[in-house]
Amino acid sequence: MNKTKISIIIPAYNEEKSIGNVINSLPEVYDKLVVVNNGSNDSTEIIAKQNGAIVLFEKKRGYGNACLRGIEFLKKSPPDIVVFIDGDFSDYPQEIIQLIRPIEEKKVDFVVGSRVKSLRKKGSLTLQQIFGNKLACFLLKILYKSKFTDLGPFRAIKWNTLLDLNMIDKTYGWTVEMQLKVLRKKIPYAEVPVSYRNRIGKSKISGTLKGTLFAGIKIISWIIKYYFKK
Repeated sequence: MNKTKISIIIPAYNEEKSIGNVINSLPEVYDKLVVVNNGSNDSTEIIAKQNGAIVLFEKKRGYGNACLRGIEFLKKSPPDIVVFIDGDFSDYPQEIIQLIRPIEEKKVDFVVGSRVKSLRKKGSLTLQQIFGNKLACFLLKILYKSKFTDLGPFRAIKWNTLLDLNMIDKTYGWTVEMQLKVLRKKIPYAEVPVSYRNRIGKSKISGTLKGTLFAGIKIISWIIKYYFKK
C-alpha cells in the first residue's frame, strides 16, 4: 500500500518564540513541512530553517495570503492531504494523527479540529473569540444546516478537494471561506476534538481591538455574502 503523502503548512508572522516548539512537536507523518514567513521582522525564518522546515516568504500580510503561498508551492509536487496549523503553539501538533485519520480512512474529505471546552486551557480563548465563534457557527447552522462547532485553524483536507474550493480570501476570512465552500459543495466533512492552550506571544488578531473587530466583521460578512451568492 502506498504511503499517504502529508504536507503541513504553517503560516507564521513573528513567531520566533514558538515556531521551534511547533516543528519539534510534529509527529513524523509528513512528507513536506512548509513554514510561510508572512513578513516577519524577527528570527522566525532562521529558527524554522534550523529545525528542518522549508521556508517560503510572503511579503503581503494576511493569513490567507500566507496559506495561498504555501498551496502554490505544493503544486510542484502535490500531496494527498494538506494540514494547516498555526505557528503560535496553541494547538497540540501531535494531534495531527487524529486529524488526518478520518481522511485516510476515506470517511471524509475535510476535518476541522474543534477546540472543545473540556480540552481547552483556561483563558486560551478570549471571551470575544468564544462569542464570535459561537455566533458564526450558529449562522452556519441556520443558513447552511452546518454541524460545525468551531472555525479553528487546525485542519486537514484532501489536496484535490482543496484545489476544487478555489480559495481566495487573503486575510482573516480564510477559515470560514473554506468551511462555507465545503458546505455549499456538499463535501463530506467531520470535526475532531482537539486540545488548545494559551499561545506563546501576543495574538495579532484577538490581542488587539482592531484585529478582533476586523476579523469578526470579515467572518460574518463572508457567511452572509456567500449565502446570497448564486
